[in-house]
Amino acid sequence: MVYTTSSLFLKSLSLAGITHAFVNWGSDHPAMLEELQRQRFEGEHQGATSPCVITCPNEMVALSAAQGYAQVTGRPAAVIIHVDVGTQALAGAIHNVNRGRVPVLIYAGASPFTSRNEMKGSRNEWIMWLQDIPDQTAIVRQYMRYTAQINSGRNVVQIVKRALQIATSEPKGPVYLWARREVMEEEHPFALYNSLSMKPHISVSPAALSPVDTMAISTALLTALHPLIITSHIGRNQDAVSSVLTLSTLLAVPVFCVCPSTVNIPFSHPFLFGITYLSPGPTTDSFEEHLQIADTVLVLDSDIPWIPSKCGPSEDGSRVFIIDSGDPLKTNVAMGTWDAALHRGVELICCADTETAVGQLVDVTKEHIRGSTTKLETVILEIRDRIKQRAQRIKQVHDKWIARLDGDESIPDVAKEGPSNLITVPHIMRALREVVAPISSKSLIINEAISNYGVVWEHARAEFPGSLLTSGGSSLGYALGACVGAVLGSSSSSGTGSDTMDYDLVTAVVGDGTFMFGVPSSAFWIARRYNTPFLTIVLNNGGWKSPKLSMLAVHPQGHGSKARSGEQLSVGFSFESRTQISAAQSDRISPSYSQIAVAATDGWAWGRSVSLSSDNATEPPDLVWKTLKGVLAEAVRIVIEEKRCAVIDCLLEAL
Repeated sequence: MVYTTSSLFLKSLSLAGITHAFVNWGSDHPAMLEELQRQRFEGEHQGATSPCVITCPNEMVALSAAQGYAQVTGRPAAVIIHVDVGTQALAGAIHNVNRGRVPVLIYAGASPFTSRNEMKGSRNEWIMWLQDIPDQTAIVRQYMRYTAQINSGRNVVQIVKRALQIATSEPKGPVYLWARREVMEEEHPFALYNSLSMKPHISVSPAALSPVDTMAISTALLTALHPLIITSHIGRNQDAVSSVLTLSTLLAVPVFCVCPSTVNIPFSHPFLFGITYLSPGPTTDSFEEHLQIADTVLVLDSDIPWIPSKCGPSEDGSRVFIIDSGDPLKTNVAMGTWDAALHRGVELICCADTETAVGQLVDVTKEHIRGSTTKLETVILEIRDRIKQRAQRIKQVHDKWIARLDGDESIPDVAKEGPSNLITVPHIMRALREVVAPISSKSLIINEAISNYGVVWEHARAEFPGSLLTSGGSSLGYALGACVGAVLGSSSSSGTGSDTMDYDLVTAVVGDGTFMFGVPSSAFWIARRYNTPFLTIVLNNGGWKSPKLSMLAVHPQGHGSKARSGEQLSVGFSFESRTQISAAQSDRISPSYSQIAVAATDGWAWGRSVSLSSDNATEPPDLVWKTLKGVLAEAVRIVIEEKRCAVIDCLLEAL
C-alpha cells in the first residue's frame, strides 16, 4: 500500500477538522486522486473520503461555496485547484473571502520541476511548461493572510496547522498553500501515515479594551445627548449581537447598520434606525441627518461607516470611537476608505473583540446608572431621565421607518394612484416573507441584489443573526455558489449538537447580472450532484443598473443620462436594441434565466418567470401580486418538499 505526501496532506486536513473540500482537478493532482480512491476502497471511511470531496466545474463557484459553508458553520473548508490557471480562475471570490474575513484553506498544485523522469511526477504533458510561472503565489498574495510552499510530506501537518491557526485568528481570512507535483507524489512509510496526529490549532484569544479606554468610551456614551452606534459586521460573531442590544437598550442609543454583511441587530429592535448601503434614498438621508447631529459615535466592526465626500460626523464637538476585532486601521486598504477625512474627530481607535469590548462597556455603564447616595446622585438621576426621554424619541423614529417600509410594500391601486410600476422589489420581499413564515422559522437569505442591496435588507426584515448574509466584498457572482455551501454546511451540522443553524430553506436574491456572474450552469450542476436545493429569485431589470447609477452620480446631466435604454448605454442584456422591439413585442428579449438552471440539471431544477412591471404585465397590480405569491409558494414547496432547486425570474421595470 502506497502513501504519499498527498495522503499526508489530506489526512492533515481531516485531523484539523476540515470536513469538506471543494475541488477542481488538474494535471498536478494525480497522487491526490489516487489517495482518494484508495480511501474509498481500502481506507477507514467505509467507501467515503475524508475530507468529503465536492467536485466544482468552476473555481470561483468552488471558493464561493466554501465561503458560504464557512459563513454558516463557522468552520473553514478547503478549496483545491489547479496550478496558476486555477488560481487565476478563483477570480473575484478571492476578494470576497478576504474582505468578508472568511477562513478558507486554498491549495494549488504547481508544475513539476523535473523533466527527464528524475522523480515520480516529472513533467510528461506539454501544458506543464506553459503553467510554470516565476511566482505563482503572487497571483493571490495580497489577498491572503498567509502563503506557504509544501516542500516535503514530513512536515505537512505543521504547515496545515499553522495556516489554519492564522486563518481562524482575527482578522480571519483565506490562506494559500502550494506544492510541486513531485513533492505531492513523494512516497512515505505506513508508519508515518499511521502515526500522523495533530493537536487542535489554537486561534488567538479575543482581546479586550484597556480599563482606560473602557472608561473613556462609557463616560462619553453616558454623558452624550445624541449618541449613535454604527456597525456593519458585528453579527459575524452571533454572540456579540446580544451585547450590542444590551448596550443600546441600556443607554437608549440608536443603531444604524451600514453596508452590513450579516444581521447585526434584530429588525424589530425599537432602537434600530435603519439599514443602508449609503446610496441615495430616504434611509441614507435619515442616516446622514442623525450622523450630523450625533455628539458621540461608536463604530463597531465597520469597514465603511460613512463616505467622507457625502457625509460625516459634525466637526463641532462630535466624538468618534472605533472598535474593530482585528484590523481597525484597515491596513489592507491602500487609500481612500480610511483616510484622514474619515478619521476627523476620532478620539480612540481600539483593536479589541467587539463582543468582549461591548460587554465591558455594558458592565461599566450599569455601575454608573445604578447610582449611589453620594453627591453624584443628582447627576445619575439626570442621566436616567435623559435616557428615558431619548428612548421615547428613538422609538418614534423607528416606527416612522417601519411605516415607510409598510407603505412601500402596499399593493398600488391604479384607479386611485394612476400609472404604476406595479410590483417592485419591496413587494417581492413581502411576498417571500408571507409565503415562508408559516412553514419555516429557519430560513436564510443570501443577498446579492447589488443596486437593490439596501432594499432587500430592509424589506427582508431579518430578525436572527445568521438569517441574512452577503459576501462582505464587492465581487459579483457569490450567491449561487454560497447557497450550495450554505446548504451543505447546514445539513452537515444537523443533529450534531453544533451551533450551526439547520436551515430548511436557503434563498438567493440576485440581480440578473449577478446571476450570470455566478456561473449558473456550474452552480446548479453542483446543486443537483450533491443534493443542495435552494430557491433563487432573480430581480431582472434587464441589465447592469449599478454602472448606470455610478455614471449618473458623476455625470447627472451628461450624455449618458439621455440614453433611451440600457442596451444603448451598453449595460442592457436584451439581444436586440430596445428601439428595434415593436409594441407587440413588449416582453424583453433577454436570457431565460430560470431555464438555464433547468437545462444545467437536465430538468431537475424548476423554473418560472413572472412579469411584474408596467413594461410587460397586462394585469392589474392585485392580480399580479396574487400570481407572484402563487409562484413563490410553489417554488418554496419544490425546494422544501421535493428537495429541488427553484428559480423565479422576476421581470421588473427596465433600467
